[in-house]
Amino acid sequence: MAYQLYRNTTLGNSLQESLDELIQVLLQFDKAINNALAQRVRNRVNFRGSLNTYRFCDNVWTFVLNDVEFREVTELVKVDKVKIVACDGKNEMESIWTCLGETPLFSFLV
Repeated sequence: MAYQLYRNTTLGNSLQESLDELIQVLLQFDKAINNALAQRVRNRVNFRGSLNTYRFCDNVWTFVLNDVEFREVTELVKVDKVKIVACDGKNEMESIWTCLGETPLFSFLV
């Protein structure tokens, strides 16, 4: 793989160190936001929709719902399609990245 030759250069090593630092920052942020959500968020949202597909694999539930209504006390939001991925919340964030099947560097939760 000729394109990997740069990795042994100063530029390649600097890039790898920078990416490693960013991954550590991302993991710290994940832990902090998980902790904040667990301790500070008290609102409840109910939702109702038509179940399109569901899957349970490797201890991860995946649901796809159509025509979904999200209802809070005073607000109602309607969307065409929602995908919900549910993992065991008692594990560390690294296991959640694993259950999503993604690496932290390229993952974005929406």
